[in-house]
Amino acid sequence: MKRPFFLLLPTLLLLTGLSYSHAQGKYLTKTGRVSFFSATPIEDIEAKTQQVAAVLDFGTGQLAFTLPVKSFVFRRTLMQEHFNENYIESDKFPKATFSGHFVGFDAATLGAAGPHNVQVDGDLTLHGVTRHVQVPASVELKGNQVLAFATFPVASADYNIEIPLLVRNNIAKTVTVRVALACDPVAGAVGASTEPR
Repeated sequence: MKRPFFLLLPTLLLLTGLSYSHAQGKYLTKTGRVSFFSATPIEDIEAKTQQVAAVLDFGTGQLAFTLPVKSFVFRRTLMQEHFNENYIESDKFPKATFSGHFVGFDAATLGAAGPHNVQVDGDLTLHGVTRHVQVPASVELKGNQVLAFATFPVASADYNIEIPLLVRNNIAKTVTVRVALACDPVAGAVGASTEPR
């Protein structure tokens, strides 16, 4: 037996309201992924981590993430050692962080199907240096999760990362960074901080 549309209307409004209220809330992950890639004529360098803690707050439009730089895994152990000891100095600067906000993004849009292109504006801190960056990204509400993706360049000189003269031609001056987050809703997070722990 078919139900009249007016009987389904309250259910549809309830589901729309749930999507909208989730879109207004906070989302969290502790297993976000960040990778970077550097192409050179001698050897490509790639590293990945899945230890990114991130908070996306669609009520305020703010977002933040942090990651331990020692968590990056390289294909070759020697590359990983050089990265931590000689370039990023991870004992001295153990974390990379980002804190910022979505630019001109209406959280109600997140309830609509499909990915949405956004602009993210904020401060990236790496190797003890903080720089203001603007990054294109995409966000999508899929099921109960918010998926967020971004790809952007990072120049080593911008963060005072010195590359020894001996290997300067073997390492790209700019690396491509990719961020992939799958964030779950935070229950009862009204008024909580957007700073991930």
